[in-house]
Amino acid sequence: MKTRVISAIVALLIFIPIFIIGGNLFNFAIFVLALLGLKEFLAVKNSKKELPIFIKLVSYIMLTFLLFAATATKEFTYGLDFRVIAGIFLVYLIPAVLYHDRKLYSINDAFYLVGGIFFLGISFHILMYIRSIGVAILLYLFCISVFTDTFAYITGLLIGKHKLLESISPKKTIEGMVGGTLMGVLISTWFYMTVVDTSAALFSIIVVTLFLSILGQLGDLVFSAIKRYYKTKDFSNIMPGHGGILDRFDSIIFILLGFMFFMTII
Repeated sequence: MKTRVISAIVALLIFIPIFIIGGNLFNFAIFVLALLGLKEFLAVKNSKKELPIFIKLVSYIMLTFLLFAATATKEFTYGLDFRVIAGIFLVYLIPAVLYHDRKLYSINDAFYLVGGIFFLGISFHILMYIRSIGVAILLYLFCISVFTDTFAYITGLLIGKHKLLESISPKKTIEGMVGGTLMGVLISTWFYMTVVDTSAALFSIIVVTLFLSILGQLGDLVFSAIKRYYKTKDFSNIMPGHGGILDRFDSIIFILLGFMFFMTII
């Protein structure tokens, strides 16, 4: 527990100033986190099958293109250059034929990487995009993730009896999910109505926050399912006591993706 607390404090001391300053410094920090997340994503795959060095190198290049080739406007529209999309498919699918060796690189590996690159690239770009709109709205989304996770853990520890999905995450309980959702929605809705927009429609904010709170917990389970499939406890140990980048960003990634559907509503 001591290691976990110290690790969290160090991470916050580094990230909070960057978060507040925003701009290119924030974008560069997210770029680094995205690369580290990709490294973990590739390492999980390597635990079952070592990927060719060329494919790993291509992955870092394509993630960089995806992070900085996406465009967004203040009207909350988000787009990708079709050349980047086409390029991602081509650089992963063609080698599956050229290597011509399933044990080295297969079509299954190609689609795993295509999905992973789009998933990570779009998610981390949205993180940059929302911060460019304003720090308050991004804090609101982090509130949903942090308070939902925190109170789910506390509630599950105190009164948790009924397992949620034991085959994926043995420690998660239904009671924990309910407690985390209730407190996450309560605190995050208060934050939005107090800091982000005092004139917003309360009912709409409650509904959106409820949806995102549940979505974040499902995201946590999705990443747990990946780790379970590859028989690993954490994606990495970059944050002692907490795991890796993908362990810490599992719920917020899904909250960011889900929030894109509501940006023109609230």
